[in-house]
Amino acid sequence: MRYFIELSYFGKAYHGWQNQPDSITVQEVLEKNLSKVLGSKIDIVGAGRTDAGVHSKQMFAHFDAEKEIDADLLKYKLNSMLPKDVAISEIFQVREETHARFDAVSRSYEYHIIQEKDPFLKDFAWFLKHDLDVDKMNEAARALYDYSNFKSFSKSRTDVKTYNCRVDRAKWEIEDNKLVFHITADRFLRNMVRAVVGTLIEIGQNKYPVSHIHKVIKSEDRGEAGTSVPAHGLYLTRIEYPENTRIK
Repeated sequence: MRYFIELSYFGKAYHGWQNQPDSITVQEVLEKNLSKVLGSKIDIVGAGRTDAGVHSKQMFAHFDAEKEIDADLLKYKLNSMLPKDVAISEIFQVREETHARFDAVSRSYEYHIIQEKDPFLKDFAWFLKHDLDVDKMNEAARALYDYSNFKSFSKSRTDVKTYNCRVDRAKWEIEDNKLVFHITADRFLRNMVRAVVGTLIEIGQNKYPVSHIHKVIKSEDRGEAGTSVPAHGLYLTRIEYPENTRIK
C-alpha cells in the first residue's frame, strides 16, 4: 500500500531535502523515524528537492507499507519523534502507482525580501537595503510567460533531460512589510527560482533595462543571468496533484 506524507520544514539546519552522504537532510531524518515507527526500513520519495537552507511550507513524499496503517496514529508518533523544525500535516493513502514527484502537476515558490533590518526575520527573509523598482521587476517577470526553455537559470552541472518549464505565475507583491516574489510552474530546474530572483533584482536596481530578461533567457547561458540569491529567503509553498490522487 502506498501512502503520501504532507509535511513542512524550516530548512536552516538541513543540507536540503535529498539524502547526502555526509550531511543531514530532511529526507534522512524522516526516513529514520518512519522506519523506527513501522519496524522496518522505509524509503521515501519526495515531490522534489530543495537546496540547503531552503524552507518548505508544503512538501509531499510517498512510501510503501506492507499492510494498512493507522494514518492518524502514525502522524502523532512521527511528530513526537521528529525535530521541532519538521512537522507532519497529514498522512493518507493513494493508489499504488501514484508518484509524489512525477504526478505533481504544479509547484509554487515564494521568495521573501525585507528592506529594513529586522532581527526576528534574519533567518526567514533576505535583508536587501537597496531601493528596488518593483514595477520594472514585475514587467520583467511577465516575460517568463513567453518562454519554455529556462536553461539560463539552471545549475550548470545537472542531469535533466530537458530545460523546458511552463511558468503560470510570476509576480512581486508587498506583504506585511516584506517584498515577496510568487512563482508557479509545472516543474522547476535546480537553482531556477533563486537565479530568476537574482536576475529580476538586478533589473529592479536599474543595472539593466527590462529587456535584459529576454537577452538572458535567449542566451541559454547561466553566466548571463543574475547571481543566485541566498537560500534562506526561499520557500516551497504549494504542490498540486490531480483531484483523484487521494484514496482515503
